[in-house]
Amino acid sequence: MGNNFTITVVAENEQTGNENIDLAIKEISRIERLLTTFKEDSQTNMINENAGVCPVKVDQEVFNLIERSIGISKITQGAFDISYGSIDKSLWNFDRTMTKLPSAETAKKMVHLIDYRNIILNKENTTVFLKEKGMRIGFGGIGKGYAAEMAKQVLLKQNVKSGIINASGDLSIWGLQPNGKNWTIGVANPDAPNAAFSYMEISNKAIATSGNYEKFVTINGKKYSHTINPKTGLPITGIKSVTIIASNAEFADAMATPIAIMGIKAGLFLIDQIPDLYCIIIDDNNKIYTSNNIRLK
Repeated sequence: MGNNFTITVVAENEQTGNENIDLAIKEISRIERLLTTFKEDSQTNMINENAGVCPVKVDQEVFNLIERSIGISKITQGAFDISYGSIDKSLWNFDRTMTKLPSAETAKKMVHLIDYRNIILNKENTTVFLKEKGMRIGFGGIGKGYAAEMAKQVLLKQNVKSGIINASGDLSIWGLQPNGKNWTIGVANPDAPNAAFSYMEISNKAIATSGNYEKFVTINGKKYSHTINPKTGLPITGIKSVTIIASNAEFADAMATPIAIMGIKAGLFLIDQIPDLYCIIIDDNNKIYTSNNIRLK
């Protein structure tokens, strides 16, 4: 998935622990094969290749994930959209060769294919059809959270009572530490990502963070995040990081980016409408905003 996964399990002995970790790795690899755009025969690529041509039959699992993704697009008013895949790499590469932003006109032209409403699902036949030629879907905003959640479910079936799946900073946490205490999770400091600005004791929850420290470019002294607003095709500014706490990793992963795109006021308003969803936002001036019911240490 182009991401590092770290798997922690509590077990009676090392051998059992390693066997369980191997099961989690197997499940993550299975999901990668299903969703990747780097393999020609993946279901994602089949859908993309047939955009504007014909519907593609997919596994129920892939169909359900796309259906849930569209649901998240609806509640975030399109700030989350898996059809972002049509943005050309030539528009955004976020490497050191990039010295200027594309014009607003160029960016706007590129995003016309991004529209979750043009992903047509047929429940009866479990088919997916992208209405417009050139449309592409990708699971970059939800895939690793989904993989973390599914790996956790595999381990729960194996009676693994406690552990952490860390998908490059998207965490699924359950059970207690061997000493009987909750897990302690550090929330990354956007100015020094290897350090934490705050800690939370947590269990049976998932955490995901979207931050401009992960991938960005600096142009004329201004930092631009790799998070692109699907409506404008331009990167967001003003927010350094968004941390989401939810009951499952897929939902936490999917909500982190759109909240950054929606902005502080609209983002927090939405979070406060959804039960069991919490959020911490740090703006460019290091001011911290939180949703209701969050206590930081």
